[in-house]
Amino acid sequence: MNPNEWRTYLVTQQSLSAGRDTASVVASALDGGVDAVQLREKGLDARTRYRLGVRLRELTDEAGAALVVNDRIDLAKAVAADGVHLGQSDLPVEVARDQLGPDAVIGASVSTVREAEVAAAAGADYLGVGAVYGTSSKNVDAAKDGIGPGRIRAIIDAVDLPVFGIGGIDADNAGDVVAAGASGVAVISAITAADDPEAAARELTEVVEDAQ
Repeated sequence: MNPNEWRTYLVTQQSLSAGRDTASVVASALDGGVDAVQLREKGLDARTRYRLGVRLRELTDEAGAALVVNDRIDLAKAVAADGVHLGQSDLPVEVARDQLGPDAVIGASVSTVREAEVAAAAGADYLGVGAVYGTSSKNVDAAKDGIGPGRIRAIIDAVDLPVFGIGGIDADNAGDVVAAGASGVAVISAITAADDPEAAARELTEVVEDAQ
């Protein structure tokens, strides 16, 4: 699974899914053209998250999409995910590479050029950059919230990795993120909270493709 080929990237969060279960939202989003899915769901216990991961692996395999697990290297291995996505407070990229091997896809969350340079030097395969327009899905330091498309451009100028904007992105502003140089966009509620996740994913994908 090559992150250079991803356009729309869904990060799961059942609490923002309008009462629907994550697997059904993911299935709809995949039908709408999502290229990659990140199993987040930090509020679930490990066993429940594992069972969900197994189901998402089935769904992404059927769709030819990538599956990445947030934070948990052990869970990524257990569900045969394509890789793992690491935040600034998670285990280092080098540890994930050692545990998952050379073919795993390892992503890193960054907000500054310096963080991007460190992640790239450590061997990350792609970067999630944000929060571009602010986020309500997690607590983010004010200095890293609402960094704007300009930061996307600065990071792209500094490192040679696929970059995905995340944070407050929807079909109305995704084009600006891609126009700044991002390979694509990562979203949570723009798809999970939509009345029709499949249609929302399709619209977002079309916006990204048009901007490219």
